[in-house]
Amino acid sequence: MTTTAGLTGAAGGTTHTWEPPSGIAPRGTLLVFPGRGEHGRVYERFGLRLAADGYVVHALGSTPGLDATSALALATALAGPEPAVPVVLVGSDTGALQALQTVATADPGLPVEGVILAGTAPTAAAPGPPQDAEGGPEPQDGWEWELAARTACPTHRRRLTDDAAFVRGQLTTNVPAHLLDAARPALPALLLHGEADPVTPPEEIRELAAQLPRATLAVLHDGLHDVLNDAAHRTIAAAVVQWLERLRTDRSMSPLLTVESEPGR
Repeated sequence: MTTTAGLTGAAGGTTHTWEPPSGIAPRGTLLVFPGRGEHGRVYERFGLRLAADGYVVHALGSTPGLDATSALALATALAGPEPAVPVVLVGSDTGALQALQTVATADPGLPVEGVILAGTAPTAAAPGPPQDAEGGPEPQDGWEWELAARTACPTHRRRLTDDAAFVRGQLTTNVPAHLLDAARPALPALLLHGEADPVTPPEEIRELAAQLPRATLAVLHDGLHDVLNDAAHRTIAAAVVQWLERLRTDRSMSPLLTVESEPGR
């Protein structure tokens, strides 16, 4: 399995790539847009796991302020002239809104066939950290609130805490205005969201899913905002792979497997 970093993007960030093991033909290409405060390497665990299943994963060096045209140019350059298909955009937090807008910006140079939205950022005001007597966030309490809002995974909490490149406090900043009117593309879409997400209410994501013609919505029980890096990250990665395999096999997303019975049903 190959991991590389390079290609400083239009937003000034470094991109990261995870490729399948030698001898494994790539099964598709994922382009990941990080969210507020994040950088591409935050998705190393996700990238390695999907690469092990045969997918090329590129994490962009993008920021929430990047417009759709620039985001598309960055994604197209990173994917290369002949990316393994299907090409799917993946976005977390504000990156999910960027992915929606980028998909809607048609370009034959990047034949996107699907989009994955994970822990989509709110388009309305969201809860913030505890406030001090003057109305400002308590520094330590603010970080503890952010960690608790992002993930219940102790490994990922430790990684974020020790990550000098991660920008704390961004989760409570306003979503850029140009992302608030998210596009509603007709491509297959997988929406992944935590049931206990304190940043974006699940009901807002249910409404978004209802507006996407070909949406699949998966809600993670007890899941928090950073659903790709939450405690059940293996379950989420497995759901992503199953959805990708359906997309590869049949662009109409016909089911590959039907569970006819299980305990409790």
